Amino acid sequence: MTSKGILKIACVLGLGVMLTACRGQLSEKPPIHPNMNMDQQERKEAQEVNKFFDDNRSMRQPVPGTIARGLKKDDTAYYEGVDAQGNWIAENPVELTKSFLYRGQERYDIFCTPCHGGTGDGKGIIMTGGYGYVPAPTYHSDRLREATDGELYSAIYNGVRTMPSYATQIPVEDRWAIVAYIRALQASQNVDESEMNNYDVDLAALQQEYRDEQDRLAALAEARAKEDAPEATPELGEQLVTQNGCIACHNIDGAAGGIGPTWKDLFGFDAEVVTDSGERMTITVDEEYLRESIINPAVKKRVGYEQGVMIAYDYLADHEIDAIVAYIKSLSDN
Repeated sequence: MTSKGILKIACVLGLGVMLTACRGQLSEKPPIHPNMNMDQQERKEAQEVNKFFDDNRSMRQPVPGTIARGLKKDDTAYYEGVDAQGNWIAENPVELTKSFLYRGQERYDIFCTPCHGGTGDGKGIIMTGGYGYVPAPTYHSDRLREATDGELYSAIYNGVRTMPSYATQIPVEDRWAIVAYIRALQASQNVDESEMNNYDVDLAALQQEYRDEQDRLAALAEARAKEDAPEATPELGEQLVTQNGCIACHNIDGAAGGIGPTWKDLFGFDAEVVTDSGERMTITVDEEYLRESIINPAVKKRVGYEQGVMIAYDYLADHEIDAIVAYIKSLSDN
């Protein structure tokens, strides 16, 4: 073997020994940085002070007019529930699957049940516990069964009347999941008896349970009517309209443009109304009309306010309705 060959073998063996000797040994020397600018960049961490800017903040607001990649919400049907013309879309833009409905049920139970109830009848614990909230509407009325999916989404996204917006609490897809579950609730509560017989359901037991519940509620109402009712004063009426949120739609100063007609000088006023059958007539606002409007507001609606949606306050006791009527009368000079 030549001297060069021996030298090569010696070098290889020597390098192997050196590398083996380095394994597992600790060193107090700084690590080697072949490319220093990769580890020590001129950048700032989140929340770090940055003297370059006047406010000393390293985290900057987006440049006005710019949108981060992937955050352009140009699909108005999905994000807002409206089409290009601003009208509510008719159908849910998300594919309906079993897992999607189950997600909607879970979110509904968390956010909606306290007010709207487990079946969507508007009798959640907050509405029936005597807390003074404006009653939530039932989802099983003809109006809400015929409402578009976009309108239901808008109520969650924007809020409606005294219901606040849940946009910061419920993500977009979860809002649509809740809409889908509301539709499932509506279908479940609007099944024909002949169709129910096609399923494994004890219909007779359910009907008896319903009758028992109605009897219980009737007994409670009868017991409540026998209680000593307080005097139906305007002061009590003012308290009741505040508790039930009436002023959210009806002002008392005569200002125009409200959701409902003003109560200022309403009593004794000759008003044009449209009946639930579409007939127009002129009536004088008296106690009978006010009571009817509280208990069954759809029977005669003031012309100009036909699109307004007022729920029936038929849960109020007789003396409470009398007190509200007395309060409305007190706002008139007639």
